[in-house]
Amino acid sequence: VGLVIPGPEQPLVDGITDAFKKVGIATFGPSGKAAVIEGSKAFSKDFMKKHGIPTAAYGNFRNYEQACAFVREAPFDVVIKASGLAGGKGVLMPTSKEEALQALKEVMVDGAFGTAGDEVVVEELLVGQEISVLAVSDGYTVASFPAAQDHKRAYDGDKGANTGGMGAYAPAPVATAQLMEQIHKTVLQPSIDGMRRDGFPFVGCLFTGFMLTADGPKVLEYNCRFGDPETEVVLPLLADECDLTEVMLAAAEGRLDAVALRFRDGYAATVVMASEGYPGAYPTGRAITLGETAADTLVFHAGTRRTGDVVETAGGRVLAVTGVGAGLQDALDRAYASVRAIDFGGAFYRSDIGYRAIEHLRQQQQQQGGAGGLSYADAGVDIDAGNRLVDLIKPIVRGTRRAGTDSDIGGFGGVFDLRATGYADPVLVAATDGVGTKLKIAHEMGIHDSVGIDLVAMQVNDIIVQGAEPLFFLDYYACGRLDVAAARDFVQGVAAGCVEAGCALVGGETAEMPGLYAGGDYDVAGFAVGAVERGDMLPRTADIAAGDVVVGLASSGVHSNGFSLVRKVIARAGLRLDDACPWQDDVSLGRALLTPTRIYVRSLLPLIRQRVIKGMAHITGGGFTDNIPRVLPAHVGVDVDAACWALPPVFGWLKRAGGIAAGEMARTFNCGIGMALVVAAEHAGDVVQALNASGEAAAVIGGVTAYDGAGERVVVRNTEG
Repeated sequence: VGLVIPGPEQPLVDGITDAFKKVGIATFGPSGKAAVIEGSKAFSKDFMKKHGIPTAAYGNFRNYEQACAFVREAPFDVVIKASGLAGGKGVLMPTSKEEALQALKEVMVDGAFGTAGDEVVVEELLVGQEISVLAVSDGYTVASFPAAQDHKRAYDGDKGANTGGMGAYAPAPVATAQLMEQIHKTVLQPSIDGMRRDGFPFVGCLFTGFMLTADGPKVLEYNCRFGDPETEVVLPLLADECDLTEVMLAAAEGRLDAVALRFRDGYAATVVMASEGYPGAYPTGRAITLGETAADTLVFHAGTRRTGDVVETAGGRVLAVTGVGAGLQDALDRAYASVRAIDFGGAFYRSDIGYRAIEHLRQQQQQQGGAGGLSYADAGVDIDAGNRLVDLIKPIVRGTRRAGTDSDIGGFGGVFDLRATGYADPVLVAATDGVGTKLKIAHEMGIHDSVGIDLVAMQVNDIIVQGAEPLFFLDYYACGRLDVAAARDFVQGVAAGCVEAGCALVGGETAEMPGLYAGGDYDVAGFAVGAVERGDMLPRTADIAAGDVVVGLASSGVHSNGFSLVRKVIARAGLRLDDACPWQDDVSLGRALLTPTRIYVRSLLPLIRQRVIKGMAHITGGGFTDNIPRVLPAHVGVDVDAACWALPPVFGWLKRAGGIAAGEMARTFNCGIGMALVVAAEHAGDVVQALNASGEAAAVIGGVTAYDGAGERVVVRNTEG
């Protein structure tokens, strides 16, 4: 035996893959631990929460009274799910609080689903279109099939009882390339990475159900194997040159990145033929007559058996008939032509499979001006996606309002009333910057909010060193294809940074530029404006003199400079971003590096207004040697003693792993000091005490010295410690 492919979920949960692997047989299927992602809905919900995978709000309960209390207090309609395996029947969708409480009683007290209902998940009812995505993984790489949509209700018009699925079609027209890329980045890859990090790498088919909500795709549930009828509709779309067995074997052997999952152009549609009475009680043993089916059609047997030379019904869903065609209507026509060539007593099927998709495609064609007419979307620019993004971020932006603006976006420009801030004779200070190649790490990790904070920090820290209070901020987001969820997360980070800095987010620009940027890549820039009373501007160079003291404020890490060198060190060390962080426990390397830049505004403003600070330097690109001189008069320099603070572990690792010289470290990275202040010696103790009381880690790190133009203006000592 060269390869085993377990089918049902129960043997997988019971550990059949582990048994085969113990005797050296390659198996396409998850381990018992990994299969719990389907075996326990409570576990899967907690897993999604832990790894930031979008899903509905929920609560897990073993206590009946606590579950009832949750339902009564929930500000949303709910779905009741038996946590364990219930043969696809453990989901109840009540239409009122009363029905929900009755459903809980049936599951938790009356035992409607047996032990599967010992624990229940009560979750928010999501609204939107559902899609299913089947993906193959070897524990690292994940490759998906085209998204499918199925019809759950038994009868035409989506009426009747819920079933396991009465038909499906693929690719689902609503699952655009942009949406599939978003799903890969926000769900599929994070799910595979999360399971591996948690100690149970997933090998096999991860079958994920999604609801396409106004906030983006959210996970309904995971399955740990191929499922009906989606499997019957996506497998026929495999390209002729793509060998599914080879793909599965590569996944089982941990080398999925060495093979390609390829698909033919066109559509597939599946119609399920069921026994009368399904999904309730149904008869079996009825003879099936198979006539001549249409070309490009496959008939999958599900609930059948052979008695002698006769094929008989043996289940509720008996056959799945799949047609493949250049268009969806063509695929449906072939499937239905073959369905009409098959007969058994009491057979029924839905005659409207794909009706919503056909209407969607028709409307899409009309919007494009008919066949052959081009639209902006054909050029790769999705105006609707941009509008959705604006709608999603409006409440986020509104949360940054402050005196001078209501932070309401949507106009042609951001408005700020300077008079409302109370300045008497203000000077405006402006700054602009980006995040640099730290974005490459955000792209790869699928974590976008932290770089939004970075973007704000780079501007407001530059403004505060001139004594100015940051007032408002604008962002610029340029991409090859707009990923609404990623852009929203980024703006959430920008808004969080603005709130921390006390400035308002008054506007921004999103530019979708296919051809200039690749796929899901994006770049960002920020623009900030602050104000300071004319007489309070910094630095006060005339006051800075030899004998003054340099106070350092700790950084939160690498901040947003030097990442081209950081990425070079990672490559040299042979590490991946999802590997364990070498200097920090319980976090990946990529997540540790995405720690946001520290924002110093709130800690420094009171001291600025007390006029105890003579000058400040934001330690960014160029490190100490290039940044501190920017605030000094020509006749002085500084002497910095690196022994006055502990070098943070990230910089120690970078130095060792990259073999970076001490001087290069000092002029590339902040080395643990994100802001340097120049203060009079008599004020140093009070300044340090005030900063530490405000939450900073501050210390005297050096002093101002006389400088005659000879030698280094900034001397950093004890860097080898």
